[in-house]
Formats: sequence, C-alpha cells, structure tokens
Amino acid sequence: MSTPPTSELLVNGAADAAATVLLAHGAGAPMDSAFMAAMGEGLAACGWRVVRFEFPYMAKQRVTGRKSAPDRMPVLQECFRAVAAKARGQGALFIGGKSMGGRIASLLADALDVAGCLCLGYPFHPPGKPQQLRTEHLAELRTPTLILQGERDTFGRREEVETYPLSPQVQVEWLTAGDHSFKPTKSSGLSEADNWQAAVAQADRFMRAVLAT
Repeated sequence: MSTPPTSELLVNGAADAAATVLLAHGAGAPMDSAFMAAMGEGLAACGWRVVRFEFPYMAKQRVTGRKSAPDRMPVLQECFRAVAAKARGQGALFIGGKSMGGRIASLLADALDVAGCLCLGYPFHPPGKPQQLRTEHLAELRTPTLILQGERDTFGRREEVETYPLSPQVQVEWLTAGDHSFKPTKSSGLSEADNWQAAVAQADRFMRAVLAT
C-alpha cells in the first residue's frame, strides 16, 4: 500500500477533468487497498479526477495499527458531506465507494445534488441475512446511480438483487462470477484484474452517459 499524503486525500487525475469522482472505502480496508487503487487509478486513466478519503475510524486505525468497527452512521455521513464539499473540482461531482462507502454515498446523493452515484459492490444485506435489506432508499433515489455487483456477491447475489424494487434511476451491472470485491471463480477463465478493468470501463461509460444528457 502507498502512504497517503498529509492532505489525507489521495487524488488521481487532472485538476481540469470534466468531473471529479469522490470514492469512499469499504468497512474493512483503507482507501489505498488494491481494490481502491485499481478503481482510482483506472478511472483517472479514463480522464476523470478521482479523490479517495478515509472515514475517521479508518484514519485512526492507520495511526494506531489497531482495527476497530466503523463509525456510527451519523459520523460516516457527516464525514462524507465534509469531504464532498472539499473535493468538488471545476467540473461535475460524482460520489460513490466500495461497499459501505457506496451505501453512504447513495444515502446522501439526492441531498448533495451530485451528477451521479457509483456503488462498487453494494451491501444489499449482511451475508446470510437476506431479510435485513438496505434497499429502502434505493427505491426512491432520484440521482443517476450505477451499482456494479459481482454475480456471486454474498451481500446480494444476482438472483436476489433482480427481485428488489429499485428506482428507475438505479442501474445494476454485473461482474462475471465476481464476489464482493469482483474476484471471479477460476472456472470463469477471468482474473480479478479482468473484472476490475471491466468495472472501470462500465463506470466510465455510465459517467460519460450522465454528463451527455
């Protein structure tokens, strides 16, 4: 992992990009994990300005070296709001993130009046608890939103997600045989890098289509 700069943000891409993409990490891994780096660097290579940040508990964990549970929802949302205000560049702003980070982004998207939302592996429910859905707001979401989901994600498999009532503004794209981090099965003939590249390409197409409307 790389060492984040003292600004506490990781930024990839040009300052004059058509849009900034603000990405938050998931519950268990930091903003410079291999997954987050692949998304940030991949989208930057497509011409976007990408900003990554960490929630307070993860930033503290980086200092202490001791793992801790995520902050409570109000703290997570307050942090995301503050960073969104700071991260806005010259162009449009998209917000999103990995798993929990994407969930927080989707909860704030309408209120923050952003161009779009990008969820990288949405935690539709805790693994093994399909009755504990986290989808109520997704049925009413007004912001264009792309959910990229592994077909065998234990937080929401394809056969489950396709039964959920989602807003017309929410589109779901599937990563072949992917898990929660898009890692495919060996039998699929695909590598983790293949699915990460596919996710970047789908996110790029989504954002370009949003800006074109």
